[in-house]
Amino acid sequence: MDETTNPIDGPVSSPASTPTDKALTGRVALVAGATRGAGRGIAVELGAAGATVYVTGRSTRERCSEMNRAETIEETAELVTAAGGTGIAVAVDHLESEQVRALVERIDREQGRLDVLVNNIWGGELLFSWDQKLWEHSLEKGLRILRLAIDTHIITSHHALPLMIRNPGGLVVEITDGTADYNAANYRISFFYDLAKSSVNRMAFAQAKELGAHGATAVSLTPGWLRSEIMLEAYGVTEANWRDALDRQPHFAISETPGFVGRAVAALAADPEVARWNGRSLSSGGLAQVYGFTDVDGSRPDAWRYLVEVQDPGLPADVTGYR
Repeated sequence: MDETTNPIDGPVSSPASTPTDKALTGRVALVAGATRGAGRGIAVELGAAGATVYVTGRSTRERCSEMNRAETIEETAELVTAAGGTGIAVAVDHLESEQVRALVERIDREQGRLDVLVNNIWGGELLFSWDQKLWEHSLEKGLRILRLAIDTHIITSHHALPLMIRNPGGLVVEITDGTADYNAANYRISFFYDLAKSSVNRMAFAQAKELGAHGATAVSLTPGWLRSEIMLEAYGVTEANWRDALDRQPHFAISETPGFVGRAVAALAADPEVARWNGRSLSSGGLAQVYGFTDVDGSRPDAWRYLVEVQDPGLPADVTGYR
């Protein structure tokens, strides 16, 4: 088993303790791309740990993004505050450098620091094809995917990192789909999706090399099979009855809520020895084994181990020992 899918097998000499309530009080986080899904789950869990969380995206109560969905950054900010933190919604298109620059200047002006940067911008769900080859895929949509998934992260880090490294202990979390080892060995759906998700892992590795000397840490982090708003709708279920989807897709039994990856980020941010992970590719299920957190139902789904050992080999769905 590779170390990215199971951090217990990595260079950790002893498990870190689970972060205590309000462990992030006084800390400031930016979750870029927090309108829905993993970004919302991360923002809320950082808030539950006491952090001040700036949540950004393009969907507001006044204007929808190209995703044309109902979720808004204002809702996310309200959920952060309700969880016990301070949520601050800022409408930002992370492809627009000046908007990101203004965002960081605002954080500096209002807080004077930035402790956690989560690059979760994606927005490509409606653009990539599940079956078209590179030469068949819309080039316009494909290049848009790469801009949304890669350029946004680069632009955001470019502007945010000078504020972060002003104080030691900063953390950058690049959210992707798949660990570095898994993505290196497996073709991920289609050319543009594969390139986008693999590139994010590499961006974390590269930032780690540059940030280490400044006392900051960069990692990439993948959730497992995420029960996002879009995924639940695709299966015609809600979070309350998600198991009804198992008749259609039995392997959905290993799925997890956005709160699970949120707790992974909160645990990393609260770890005084987080630098041990610098440059690593991590998963929510793997980190749960180290830090001891659970999903909202009390389970610890280890989706990437399950994928390698059960789903990919074509075995019958059975999550025994995997959650």
